[in-house]
Parts: sequence; structure tokens; C-alpha cells
Amino acid sequence: MGITDTAESWEVVAARTPFEGAKTAVRSDQVRMPDGAVVRRDYQVHPGSVCVLALDEEDRVLVLRQYRHPVRHRLWELPAGLLDVVGENPLHAAQRELYEEAHVKAETWSVLADFFASPGGSDEAIRIFLARDLAEAEGDRYAVSDEEADMELARVPVGELVRGVLAGELSNPGLVTGVLALSAALAGDAVSSLRPADAPWRARPYES
Repeated sequence: MGITDTAESWEVVAARTPFEGAKTAVRSDQVRMPDGAVVRRDYQVHPGSVCVLALDEEDRVLVLRQYRHPVRHRLWELPAGLLDVVGENPLHAAQRELYEEAHVKAETWSVLADFFASPGGSDEAIRIFLARDLAEAEGDRYAVSDEEADMELARVPVGELVRGVLAGELSNPGLVTGVLALSAALAGDAVSSLRPADAPWRARPYES
């Protein structure tokens, strides 16, 4: 028997939204448990995100270093961004983020991994794309501000990133998941069998 996650929804007796921000919100649900008890579950409501693992011809990954205030760390990350529009095609969002954050375009795209960022406290779903056949984007660079204005870009060999993850030196969830997934795919010669870039995404359905 195959092991796969399954969609399921327990009865929500009551719900309220005590906080609503510009991009995310906090929701408080009263959920009926299997034994009949009703308990409160508070969680972040999130539109979803995309990450891009951009791999060049020398098997280096494009990464950027950015300050993240909630955790008080400057983290190495993959280019990433929110799904700002309901039903937005995640591939289009990923291509936009790669251009805006790194001024790079890619000819070959596939889905590397899908995951929930913190399923006990958020409904954020993340899709990581593998982007290959890289080139500099045309035109002027995208104007950045705030934390993004202080970003540092680098191209790092896959093996060095794997070592950093296993040593506990790299901890951004998109980077950790993407790098280890790519390492497994490369070791098993499975890159060519990755899902196509337009593969369905149960957690965040979209229009093609």
C-alpha cells in the first residue's frame, strides 16, 4: 500500500478572525474532535508561496541572503515569494520572483517538491520549482526596497549546501527542502522524471 497524504476536514463549530494583516491573517476555529470534544485551534491563514531552486551549468544553486526579523537571523534562501493573487499560476509567480530577486530567467522548469511550511500552526503551502538553463534577464533590474535592498546573492555548489544543511548551518525551510530533494533526485538519476512545471497542486489549485 502506498503512503500518501489525504485531504480531510473535521467539523468547525465556530470560527473568527481576530487579526487580519496585509498578506496573512490569524484564524481561530472551534473544531470537533473524534471523541466529540470541541477544542480551539489558532493558526495563520496564508496565501501560499513558491520557491525557485535555480541550478546553473556548473551544478551551483543561486541563493540569496536576507534578514528575517521574526527569527532575528540573516538566512540563506532560495528566490521565493507569495502567491499574491487567488488562483495565480504558481509557475508564473516563480518566474516573476526569479526575475525580481536575481534578475535571472530559465528555459527549463519542473516541480521539485511541495510541502506545508508549518502545518501545526499555519496553512501555508509551498511549491519548489527546479529551474535550469539559466541566463541573465533582459532589461533593467527590478527595483527592490526594505529587507530586499540589503540582499546578498551567491552561486553555491549543491554539495556545499547539503553539507551546510546537515551541519545545522542552513535552516530556511525552502532551501533545506529544495536542496535535499535535489540531492536525492541527482543521486537516483531522477531529475528527468520530476513532475512537469504545470503539475496539479492539491493544496493550492490554480488555473493553467
